Parts: sequence; C-alpha cells; structure tokens
Amino acid sequence: MTDELRKAFTLYPRGVMAVAAQIDGAPVGLAVSAFVSVSLDPPLLALCIDAGSRTWPVLSTADTIGVSVLTEEHAWLGRQLASRTRDRFADAKFDETARGALLLTDAAARFECETESVSPGGDHLIVLLKVVSMDADPSRRPLVWHDSQFAAVTSLL
Repeated sequence: MTDELRKAFTLYPRGVMAVAAQIDGAPVGLAVSAFVSVSLDPPLLALCIDAGSRTWPVLSTADTIGVSVLTEEHAWLGRQLASRTRDRFADAKFDETARGALLLTDAAARFECETESVSPGGDHLIVLLKVVSMDADPSRRPLVWHDSQFAAVTSLL
C-alpha cells in the first residue's frame, strides 16, 4: 500500500519551498513540498520533513529559518535542494537576514521564521514555524509539485 499511497499523495498539487539558513558560516537547506499556512494571528506555517532527514537536525539549530516559495524558473533548484549528493546551493542566489535565515532571491514569497514546535507525525516531523517577517511578489508564478514532477500554475479564466 505504501507505493500506491505515495502515488495518490502526489496527485494533490503542492508548492515547492526552499528551507534554509546559514549555520556556522555555511548554507544548510532542503526542499519541502509539504507546506501549509496555519494561522494569521499569530502568523504560523507548518512544514512536514522526513524524520530520517540528515539536514533537519542541523537546520533546526538556526535562530531563524528562511522558507521561500520557488517559482517556475526554479525547477532546477527544487531538484538540487532535494539532492543528497550535489551542492544544494550551487548557482543559487539567497539573501541572508541579520539572524541567519537564507531567503531565495526572486522567490514568489519569502518568510523568515522561528521554530515554534516540532511534533512527530508518522515517518515525518511536523514543524510549526512562527513568521517574524515576510515579503511576496504575486507577479512571480510559483512552482508546483504534481504527479511526481514539477508543473506550472495556469489560470483557467
């Protein structure tokens, strides 16, 4: 059932996020497609991260974490940030905040966040983040993960 369930889950289109921070002078990050807005007051969002991630234990030590919504032009970066073997930050442009969050330049939306809580969720961790600052550019079209591939958002009307 695991393979069938994984396939079924991919049929729900989701945005792709770069989750990153500067840790001990080096960029640390990963790609996440399990993202949800949680609350406006207080401003909260949630990510689901594989419990077996080797990156999250390092990234979770950051004062603040950047969450950036990748655009259609960032499909290459989505794959690169998910890689276990390549330099995840090669040829990518990120802006560093005063507290060390890395925010992707030219992202559709960018959130600087503090970790509020981390809870187990089966084979993933549910990471609740408090948004401390953000910016967005609605003219930039977000990248979508659908049916195990990247896709573009199109308007129907």
